[in-house]
Amino acid sequence: MKVLVSTKQVADPYARIPINNDGLSFDLKHVRMTLNPFDEIAVEEALLIQEKNTESEIVAVTIGNSESVDAVRTALAMGVNRGIHILSDEEVQPLGAAKVLAEIVKEEQPDLVLMGKQAVDDESNQTGQILAGLLDWPQATFASNIKIERSDAIVEREVDEGREVLIVSLPAVITVDLRLNQPRYPTLPNLLKARKARVEQRSATSLGVDMRPRIKTINIKAPEQQRDCSTISSAAQLLEILAEKGVL
Repeated sequence: MKVLVSTKQVADPYARIPINNDGLSFDLKHVRMTLNPFDEIAVEEALLIQEKNTESEIVAVTIGNSESVDAVRTALAMGVNRGIHILSDEEVQPLGAAKVLAEIVKEEQPDLVLMGKQAVDDESNQTGQILAGLLDWPQATFASNIKIERSDAIVEREVDEGREVLIVSLPAVITVDLRLNQPRYPTLPNLLKARKARVEQRSATSLGVDMRPRIKTINIKAPEQQRDCSTISSAAQLLEILAEKGVL
């Protein structure tokens, strides 16, 4: 069984990221970059599938500039077998990413494509669905449990009404949610080994894919912070204010 996992290098989701003066982009010069948390869960699930089927092969793919290869190297350090880096200096948007992945799928012929349900930098939640449409493959999104049985994948997903179970025939595209698993931490020796590992590098143009952005950013601005507070001098004053507001 071959599993293809898409990965993306994103800014640390817990970092405070400044906005550039043009109001159209973020200043990432001094921000730590990391593997997209949802993609990390997809990598872990692929590894769990491989542990049950030792003949499996896992291929990690990332799309982006020269620095984005670190996403694949993180996956290699976790235990993935091979890495592919599709080089593009254009902004990676859902349609372009899905078209690139569709070309890689045609070449690699995987039995399963695992993806994070979304990337935390743009929160689009579109790439997996577009990819399934381009390939005309079955899809299951927001997976919280995956079980492979022969030529089918049994996928449990959380919906507003509770839990839903889907059975999709392989090959298929599955996007994963946070509750699926707890990703492993790569060991230091594996991290060092992954730094030297060979990663196949190709360009998006060599695949015949136009990565020019289809979505235009009009403006980016931080949410306004409104503070309505005052200083009190005693507990008696606090009680008086609470009484006026009808709390007491």
